[in-house]
Amino acid sequence: MAKKIVLSIVLLLVLGAGGGFAFLVLKSPNAAAPSSIKVEATPERLERGKYLFEHVADCGGCHSPRNPEKFAAMAPPERIGSGWSFPKELGFPGVVHSANITPDKETGIGTWTDGEKIRAIREGISKDGRALFPFMPFQSFAKMSDEDLYSLVAYLNSLAPVKNRMPRTELDFPVKYLIKFAAQPVTAKVSAPDRSDKVKYGGYLVTIAGCIECHTQLEKGELVKGMEYAGGHEFPIGNYVVRSANITPDQETGLGKWSEDRFVAKFKGHVNLTYENAPRSTQANFTIMPWHAFAQMTEDDLKAIYSYLRTIQPVHNPVDVHPALAPPQS
Repeated sequence: MAKKIVLSIVLLLVLGAGGGFAFLVLKSPNAAAPSSIKVEATPERLERGKYLFEHVADCGGCHSPRNPEKFAAMAPPERIGSGWSFPKELGFPGVVHSANITPDKETGIGTWTDGEKIRAIREGISKDGRALFPFMPFQSFAKMSDEDLYSLVAYLNSLAPVKNRMPRTELDFPVKYLIKFAAQPVTAKVSAPDRSDKVKYGGYLVTIAGCIECHTQLEKGELVKGMEYAGGHEFPIGNYVVRSANITPDQETGLGKWSEDRFVAKFKGHVNLTYENAPRSTQANFTIMPWHAFAQMTEDDLKAIYSYLRTIQPVHNPVDVHPALAPPQS
């Protein structure tokens, strides 16, 4: 009798596991149909969209083939937006490729409607209904105002097409199925914060720029609670490794002693940096921080970011940004 009970329990567990697996495989992402909107490309939107694409959201930072041998791992200007295969050493759960987001009709998003682009950016759903890997920061972009989103799409539509077919991202089990739960439709209007409120607008810019993702350590793919913005996230790429800086207002290990002028000057010191004149990377200067992009932000926006960062919780966390590398094995 006891043996039958054990066998029954095992059978139930197997069936339950099988049912759970089938549910994950067959489940569709929580997606809404794309809107039928056609974004009007006004001069104002194109200007704002360019600013967001190049200098705030830094879309090219993930969607362009970055060269780790150049300072800030800059990408060749003619390849901006054409996609990138992320280095395996970054530790993603699988092989991750960013899409070609230029308007090329064969290999890019030239056949996508504006509604499909908006859905991908804000909700994490591809044209074909697939869930996107949340390294694409759609959960942050969901907070982007409607008008800024339209400006970004207008600018995307204006890019020069680049023919570059990218492989599809192949995630490991169970992540390839779990990402289906990350997508969330955005149904309410999203308004931009009042720019006169420097702290609130600075928080808006910090969200769009994705500062928390790079400046917070990860544990099992999740941001470590209580360590937000405290740095230490390690990025090994090619022959180099860099750790993100602590940008909390901690007096000893963060930005607590930085003045607003010093903060702005740190960015503006790279205002003339280009792919052509960028110095060669060394372990002492290696970074993936897009200084060349953020340097072009307006001083008002940089001051707003500074104001916001002054309000976050200080975290004492010393970070060796450029650790010494182990000598090569002989």
